Amino acid sequence: MKSVCVLGNGQLGRMLKQAGEPLGVHVFPVGLDVDPTTIPYQQSVITAEIERWPDTPFTQILANHSHFINRDIFPIIADRLTQKQLFDELGLPTAKWSLLDDPQNWTKLFAELGELLIVKRRTGGYDGRGQWRITNQNDITVPDDIYHNAIVEQAIAFEKEISLVGARNEKGETVFYPLTNNLHQDGILKMSVAIPNQYPKLQTKAEKMLKAIMDKLNYIGVMAMECFVMGDNLLINELAPRVHNSGHWTQNGASISQFELHLRAILALPLPQPNVFAPAVMINLVGTQLNLNWLSIDLVHLHWYEKEVRAGRKVGHLNLTHNQPEKLKHSLSLLTPLLPEEYQSSIEWAKKQLL
Repeated sequence: MKSVCVLGNGQLGRMLKQAGEPLGVHVFPVGLDVDPTTIPYQQSVITAEIERWPDTPFTQILANHSHFINRDIFPIIADRLTQKQLFDELGLPTAKWSLLDDPQNWTKLFAELGELLIVKRRTGGYDGRGQWRITNQNDITVPDDIYHNAIVEQAIAFEKEISLVGARNEKGETVFYPLTNNLHQDGILKMSVAIPNQYPKLQTKAEKMLKAIMDKLNYIGVMAMECFVMGDNLLINELAPRVHNSGHWTQNGASISQFELHLRAILALPLPQPNVFAPAVMINLVGTQLNLNWLSIDLVHLHWYEKEVRAGRKVGHLNLTHNQPEKLKHSLSLLTPLLPEEYQSSIEWAKKQLL
């Protein structure tokens, strides 16, 4: 069995490593402090856990290596400009957008895109970082270096935020998980709820859209597509060429987790359709101290990343799954007093999704 090198050694690389162990696949997350002599990269398939990995002489070797699956695709998706151009080329729906190229163009941008605009850096920036909400009522304050280095989008008054996680192998076979409902706060994913067969029409549309993207790029592995729901229609917000936070529920709520699915796809292992047997909830633990009392609650699976706890930092997640929504809601209610107060509204939101 081949080994896998992962550019980046955060929690996603850690969970890819955990998923490889039962398969007999050795996964080596590569960060800043790795010793290259300990990693058999010449015999490994290379993947990435993040669009912008640590920059070292060794990661530069891996990033340019012929064994790097999707090597030439990562730059396209990591740049929001070329990502948007890809949507337009494929005729896929997304928010109206423009390159932010000149400080003199704001009046034109407001006229074309609307009164509320979202500015996003072309590269980098995640969990709300590198993004600004701009209205034509206030002075425009964005960093001086943003021009030519950002896109600007029409703000969307969406009904829901959902994501689709799927995978494609080198034969062009594709499989998908159910659409996942997502709740963000301050630009950071707080909760995800996945219910099998909840949105059959939207599921079909989303799968067709993501398949078109993966086929166009000849992409191999797991990809996530975040969308806004507008009635019976979807607008693509962003892509992630990797395993994704909104797919963490698959670790305990699906027959094959997104992490195992990614390894299967890039290593040309069998790629059956994952079975999702019950509704699932994922609670992101953001800037939250470890509380082992979470484990006293039925259905709770704790995934702790062993990172220093800091405000706004993802340090773990909790997964819950059960085929009876009432049992899920009961466990969520028991969790509420064991989490910081700001989680109360998020948990109430999750319970409403389970009605």
